[in-house]
Amino acid sequence: MASMMQPQIILLKEGTDTSQGKAQLISNINACMAVADVVRTTLGPRGMDKLIHDDKGNTTISNDGATIMKLLDVVHPAAKILVDIAKSQDSEVGDGTTTVVLLAGELLREAKPFIEDGVHPQNLIRSYRTASNMAIEKVKELAVSIEGKSLDEKRRLLAKCAATTLSSKLIGGEKDFFATMVVDAVIAIGTDDRLNMIGIKKVPGGTMRDSFLVNGVAFKKTFSYAGFEQQPKKFINPKILLLNIELELKSEKENAEIRLSDPLQYQSIVDAEWNIIYDKLDKCVKSGAKIVLSRLAIGDLATQYFADRDIFCAGRVAEDDLHRVAAATGATVQTSVNNVIDEVLGSCEIFEEKQVGNERFNIFSGCPSGQTATIVLRGGADQFIEEAERSLHDAIMIVRRAMKNSTVVAGGGAIDMEISRYLWQHARNIAGKSQLFINSFAKALEVIPRQLCDNAGFDATDVLNKLRQKHALPSGEGALYGVDINTGGICDSFANFVWEPALINAINAATEAACLILSVDETVKNPKSESAQGEAAGMGRGRGAGRGRGMRRR
Repeated sequence: MASMMQPQIILLKEGTDTSQGKAQLISNINACMAVADVVRTTLGPRGMDKLIHDDKGNTTISNDGATIMKLLDVVHPAAKILVDIAKSQDSEVGDGTTTVVLLAGELLREAKPFIEDGVHPQNLIRSYRTASNMAIEKVKELAVSIEGKSLDEKRRLLAKCAATTLSSKLIGGEKDFFATMVVDAVIAIGTDDRLNMIGIKKVPGGTMRDSFLVNGVAFKKTFSYAGFEQQPKKFINPKILLLNIELELKSEKENAEIRLSDPLQYQSIVDAEWNIIYDKLDKCVKSGAKIVLSRLAIGDLATQYFADRDIFCAGRVAEDDLHRVAAATGATVQTSVNNVIDEVLGSCEIFEEKQVGNERFNIFSGCPSGQTATIVLRGGADQFIEEAERSLHDAIMIVRRAMKNSTVVAGGGAIDMEISRYLWQHARNIAGKSQLFINSFAKALEVIPRQLCDNAGFDATDVLNKLRQKHALPSGEGALYGVDINTGGICDSFANFVWEPALINAINAATEAACLILSVDETVKNPKSESAQGEAAGMGRGRGAGRGRGMRRR
């Protein structure tokens, strides 16, 4: 009776939405499963593409998990975690973004019945973490090193990894052509980790086969003034000068005040401005450079001046292109033309301007340091070229990771099935509930081969039964068997060169995400803060619209 008389304690602001307990956890799991179901059909070589149309009217066609997750604009707070792991997988490994989202979704799907039956989430989390550590150890054990191989053999092995990645993309039909190109580009930049040293330039028109790799730098011809066409368009072993200054005749714009007592003195001021620009141009010519590139504008006077002296110039060159030219040719970007010595000039074997489709490209090849490469992509539609660029980015990341880590595993669901078998077997030796939880982790791993079959239109149950039987052989000879996408049966993935870098990151990220979502039992949503944000945005718009010229900017 006394307890009924106690007043209610109001702890949070009025209107605060709190949901907690089992229902909240189930709701979070359902949201994550819904996100996983969106990208489910994009997995593998026979995966379908998604067409995403945003509010600005832009259309994106992609089957890259990370791209789809970014464009989905997920608002559910728990489901956002899956978007984050897809991004982390993309930045760390490059490929396997769909895999990591699917795995996390499946782990939660397997956990859901246990939660509904009243199992404490911490028991599940503990077992999942144990299973994850065992799975990673098993991956390390099964991984095959490509260290110590000759360069030609290494190229072939890396090309197989790149082809596996590209087979699930829109450009899968030309995977061998692009795989070789990607490997050459990654080997060209050597030990340099900066991905921006590989430039990808898109030129609509032509076919995919018209794409080519430049062992050096290529960029689109910049805006040019009259006199540009008189400049030579090809040089052998030229000296290259890179600048970060304007070579333009500039009249005095500042609030300078000059008092003249004689009108003739005005001419001396005009002459001084001309002398400044001529002095700069003269120093560029005296440096011995035959190619002058600047990040800022090179005006009409300078263009004609250089043309008269058989020097090629280009202004307003994009910053990343200028940095790549500097890395490739050994030049140093100058912020002044005074004292330009030979050490700051770069060189290359051949420079030429070539027509590619409707565009003209400046191409530097045979660069001494050679730590850069450019892929020029051709294709029909703009969306197609965009997706091809994303696919090549994934392949470049995979090849770079394989070069750094030097270990590969069998793809096509083979590694997932083998870890699953290993965990099933291990779980038999465990007494107690955790046996069931580790079994559910093992079952979740089977989602990858099952989804590969579903997406290709095969009977998943039949293929999985064959795989289970093969992987259960005591001799261990079936450990490398995965789904054969071409026939609908099973095959030795390793012998068929379906390789991928060890998927340690994917298992780690998926388990962490699943454990994080399972550990949340209450969501507190404060509507006041949302309305405050809305008001602030409204005030900002109103204030911006009403600010006159004389009003102080806040």
